[in-house]
Amino acid sequence: MRKQESEEAKLDFESKSDHNGNLKIAPNDQSFLTILDDIKSSKSPAVINYGASWCGVCSQILPAFQKLSNNFTLKFVYADIDECPETTRHIRYTPTFQFYRDGEKVDEMYGAGEERLHDRLWLHS
Repeated sequence: MRKQESEEAKLDFESKSDHNGNLKIAPNDQSFLTILDDIKSSKSPAVINYGASWCGVCSQILPAFQKLSNNFTLKFVYADIDECPETTRHIRYTPTFQFYRDGEKVDEMYGAGEERLHDRLWLHS
């Protein structure tokens, strides 16, 4: 996927996600730190999708991630590794999905696949 198409998919995703109270987008490191603190102090399960605007696979899974956020009670978070460079330094592959329960990371999934993601979400919800 070309970079322009990736950017368009991300913008479309961001504009639609405003209507979804279960999905948060971290626009920068400070915002992401606040979201992480909330996840770590919360008893609610959460999933973080680490992606990048230049990653074609990331752009393909974003609409599915958004759609799935309507079907599960987990907190859904999207963090672009280029927008949050300091807090996402540990991410080596995009997309990476991290699953949290009781404030602790309990699982991690690399790569995409809507069915795989759905199954993991079901497991952790």
